[in-house]
Amino acid sequence: MTSNTQTHLTNSLQRSKRLATIALIMAVVTWIALMISAKFFPQYSQLLHILMLSAEAGVVGGLADWYAITVLFRNPFGQFPIPHFLRDHTEIIPRNKARIAESMGHFVQENFLSPQVVEKSLQQTNLSRSLGQWLQNPKNSGQITQMMQQTLPQIFNFIEQEKIAQFIQTNSLQWLENTQINQLASEMLHSILDNDFHEELLQQGLDGAHAWVSQHPNQVREITTTLFKELGILKLSKGASLFGIDMQQRTVDSFMEKLEQVLQDREHPWRQHVEQYGQRLMLELQNEHSETSERLNQNKNALLQSPQLINFMSSAVVILFNAIKSDLAKTDSGIAKNLQAAIETLGENLLQHQEVGTLLNQRLSTLATHLSDRYSDKVIRFISERIHEWDSTDMIAKIENEVGGDLHMIRVNGVIVGACIGLVLGAIRALVDYAF
Repeated sequence: MTSNTQTHLTNSLQRSKRLATIALIMAVVTWIALMISAKFFPQYSQLLHILMLSAEAGVVGGLADWYAITVLFRNPFGQFPIPHFLRDHTEIIPRNKARIAESMGHFVQENFLSPQVVEKSLQQTNLSRSLGQWLQNPKNSGQITQMMQQTLPQIFNFIEQEKIAQFIQTNSLQWLENTQINQLASEMLHSILDNDFHEELLQQGLDGAHAWVSQHPNQVREITTTLFKELGILKLSKGASLFGIDMQQRTVDSFMEKLEQVLQDREHPWRQHVEQYGQRLMLELQNEHSETSERLNQNKNALLQSPQLINFMSSAVVILFNAIKSDLAKTDSGIAKNLQAAIETLGENLLQHQEVGTLLNQRLSTLATHLSDRYSDKVIRFISERIHEWDSTDMIAKIENEVGGDLHMIRVNGVIVGACIGLVLGAIRALVDYAF
């Protein structure tokens, strides 16, 4: 609860208390004034007694409601000796704090956190659609972006503190040193091969190479010249050109021909070789004691023990953080604009792809039901324990601030309703006296 809300509730409570006290005092004063008036104006005694009965009923109603509200929170008699049956029914909320805590916990569990309630609520709600509509709204995406603009620099400043940065670096390096990277590499390679990602990657690489060679003949010629020079056959190729044989162009043509064969033939030996090599490498990485795995882990550890690499990574992180903070501080931040656009695009995609939305709803429903089944008891126990820990004075203050204003208005109503009932009863009594 914010301080403004707390202040508003406190002021409302005080106003209600003052109004209730004023109403009760007015009823008492009116009652006394009417009693005195009846002595001085006997000719109006019948009317004054009707009004006096109304005032008496208002006083009784106000006092009764004051007592009923007060005993909820405290003992109005203090140390004054009263019968036990009265004292045992004062300070009702403090006396029953433990029972209230348990009841609130069970109420929350039965009505909000039980797996059945959670599952039923989620089945009636299209979460993915609601989320998509909310995210694509520029106002909402702007709020998320603004929050991240304000939060990320603070997180970066916290991480960049010397002790925190050193702690993160030390623990990260220790985790990496203790991690057998061969298993991770094997799993990644397994996923790539099973989903034929290597075929797609190879195809894109070959397409790119073919397109580049076709579009950059001068650069290709320079590369072949350098290659021939390194192989020591540049003079030979120049000599062959005297007989009309362009060895460089023939080399390029031969390369392009082979490349086109690989592109067109899915069963080409080169493709098969890549497939076989990937499978063999995956099996070797699965074995921690294989030469490939040991060499990979040794290279990883050697890199982690390199001060130059550590310093470079640390500097790179600092530069990256500073660049992000500098951009986010701008009113026309490019990162913020891209982030907001990405959030709105995500919302639009959730609305457009119904299959994804249906799957997301199912997964969220299953996850929420599982979490409620597994952790609802812990949540309820936490709520009950927090209520148990509350000081009685603090708990009374919290409850009074929340509902005390309305409770004290009941005192005002007690005075008014009591006065009205008293007036009706007095009128009935006068009619009976008149009739008989």
